[in-house]
Amino acid sequence: MVLKYLQQVGKSLMMPVAVLPAAAILLGVGYAIDPAGWGGNSALASFLVQAGDSILSAMPLLFALGVSYGMTKDREGSAALSGLVGYLIITTLLSPDSAAGLLRRDLQPFEDLAFSRISNAFIGIGVGVISAELYNRFSKTELPTFAAFFSGRRLVPILVAAVMCLVSLLFLFIWPPIFNALLTFGQAIEGLGAFGAAIYGFFNRLLIPIGLHHTLNAVFWFDFAGINDLGYFWAGPDGGGVVGQTGRYMAGFFPVMMFGLPGACLAMYRQAKPGAKKNVYGLLLAAAITSFATGVTEPIEFSFMFVAPLLYLIHAVLTAISMFVIYSLGWIAGFAFSAGLIDLLLSSNVVFAVNWFLIPIFGVFYFFVYYFIFSFTIKKFDLKTPGRDDDDISDEQAIELADTNWTTMANSFIAALGGAENITEVDNCATRIRLSVKDTTLINDKQLKSHGARGVIKPSKTTAQIVIGTKVQFVTDEMKRILNL
Repeated sequence: MVLKYLQQVGKSLMMPVAVLPAAAILLGVGYAIDPAGWGGNSALASFLVQAGDSILSAMPLLFALGVSYGMTKDREGSAALSGLVGYLIITTLLSPDSAAGLLRRDLQPFEDLAFSRISNAFIGIGVGVISAELYNRFSKTELPTFAAFFSGRRLVPILVAAVMCLVSLLFLFIWPPIFNALLTFGQAIEGLGAFGAAIYGFFNRLLIPIGLHHTLNAVFWFDFAGINDLGYFWAGPDGGGVVGQTGRYMAGFFPVMMFGLPGACLAMYRQAKPGAKKNVYGLLLAAAITSFATGVTEPIEFSFMFVAPLLYLIHAVLTAISMFVIYSLGWIAGFAFSAGLIDLLLSSNVVFAVNWFLIPIFGVFYFFVYYFIFSFTIKKFDLKTPGRDDDDISDEQAIELADTNWTTMANSFIAALGGAENITEVDNCATRIRLSVKDTTLINDKQLKSHGARGVIKPSKTTAQIVIGTKVQFVTDEMKRILNL
């Protein structure tokens, strides 16, 4: 239950994170127009930079809204409103001036620092979780006739306001030590230098199967533990970043996502059985292009994650090595969504990008590293990567996802999942359909793959995930419509 709950939190973070590319485009273009003044020498550049910064500076609030909305059962707008109410209350009550007034004394230096950073991702996520829980529990509550107007969804913002007042009083005393603990953790990782980046890269990949990598990313990329690598990178020269340092926990992903995993795709294609190569060609080519251009890697990773866990461990180690090498060399590039070509180009003009053009050179080397290591390992241990399993679907059975009617695919998935009566909940994250079912033994994995699934995961007897790719929302929406969920 705890794991499933944490997965829900991680999934809900994808909604606010999805707006970051908009900020990256605005800031990237603005900086390209005026790289010296960051908008100071050009009205157009200033317009674009301020527009992009308005998104970045509001990320904690967007986390509160996204999590409160994303974790509710029926995706109701009043849940997001409740998250807004909760966020405004705690950040106002725990501002430095307010905290000093409530404590009736001057703040200690560490307290002043903690309360000055109350608007952060940690608080935003916490507010979102509390708001979502209150919504799920009380959104259908009926009050007596005299208060009937405030029944149901209208009751939730009121309850959130009351609860967040109590939480604010509690955090008045516990937030400074919590903040110091987070700050100490961030400083400890930073103190490890390149080894800290390697540790982060290793666990970033290992947590993908359970969907908790987004939570780990928040520690390094946002203002969660004092690192805020992504936030500082796009905030400009006066936003708190340091040239030569800001962006170090992002740059090492580019060689892996743009070059390494496409190299793995080539290795898996070359090692596929002759009769299956035509089938896996389209799957692996589309996944490789997606990874190179956008940095979305799950369609590749889930193709070998469970059928060849040794390869996935190697992949995690290679990611750690890339993070270590790029950090050590001092090459820096950043991203707002993921480490693909689009983000690399957008970040190239940012003041914190250092020798970014050398990263693709190392990436080409990493393409061959992945290719040869994956080829050797697959052949040496006879790993059942796509196209090597005797039970693989035939070329004639395969349906290309891009050319599939969503209604047809949704109906096919429902049938392969054991029928509508076996499905109790349908949702999705960036690349996967997440399901609650009555019995996972009724799921036909082979049939799902024959209709476009890239992988099937069964974390428990009543939960399952279908890896689709970036078009997952269209399939999920159609399944919900058919199932009336």
